[in-house]
Amino acid sequence: MSGSGLMNSVISPADIVKRSGRIGAEILNVKLSADLPEQTIAAINGLLLEYKVLFFREQGHLDDVEHERFACRFGEALPPTPTMNTVQGTISMIEIDRVRGLRADCWHIDMAYMEAYPKILVLRGVVIPPTGGDTVWANTTTAYFDLPPPLQRLADDLWVVHSNAFDPAIFPRPTKADKKHHEKVLKATIETEHPLVRVHPATGERALVLGMYAKRFVDVPRYDGQRLFDLFESHIIAPENTLRWNWKQDDVVMWDNRATMHYAANDYENQPRLVRRAAIDGEVPIGVNGRRSVARVKQKSANVV
Repeated sequence: MSGSGLMNSVISPADIVKRSGRIGAEILNVKLSADLPEQTIAAINGLLLEYKVLFFREQGHLDDVEHERFACRFGEALPPTPTMNTVQGTISMIEIDRVRGLRADCWHIDMAYMEAYPKILVLRGVVIPPTGGDTVWANTTTAYFDLPPPLQRLADDLWVVHSNAFDPAIFPRPTKADKKHHEKVLKATIETEHPLVRVHPATGERALVLGMYAKRFVDVPRYDGQRLFDLFESHIIAPENTLRWNWKQDDVVMWDNRATMHYAANDYENQPRLVRRAAIDGEVPIGVNGRRSVARVKQKSANVV
């Protein structure tokens, strides 16, 4: 798909529509393509850093390969972990298909159990149910700055273990099929210590790092750790800190995975819902004190089938 979007050398302020007070903007009159001029790519990247999530309607011209090629204008494609297969012809594209039982109805940072999890995700709506299936994003930087100073200082010192191991505590309402699928495809358990507060490498902003992969706080008893989790996560997912997006077919959404969490509402019963996602490799998080995240455990699972 060469040549598409070459006319979009700049993005007019009139084509930037804020969708909530703290997070998210819809970008109008841009036809996404790997062949967009560098000036447009730089403009999109700047807007992403500012608004954290960008929405593009009517991108039906994109196929899987061009979708990934566009995403790779922002960095190197990141292959999925063993729990996911790539879409044919791509390096990083995965398919999230409700018919096969895959969903993400938990607050999470994509692949946060990795030492260097993706910095940017680009998601495309392929089959969208007529009702339900919205996705909600939350701004983890404004959540940090909402904390009272004593809680900011506490957060700055805390570290959290994130893991992809199946745990009913972080996978709400798991079915037997969910557990069987996870045990079948999980070839390794990955466990990483992240700072609760990471410093964004591009903006210098501080952001909270939590979500469903967070298993425990380092050197904090589980009982107290659960209350810390609830406290800090309540600031992230406060309604004024979030934006709910009503999908339409051929929508494309890209978000800064270093400064957001998200949740896909599972409210569409047995209607089909299919989205495809490309991931861009990220940096190892760095805490306020300069310490970097570190992978603690990488081992073969005893549940491999």
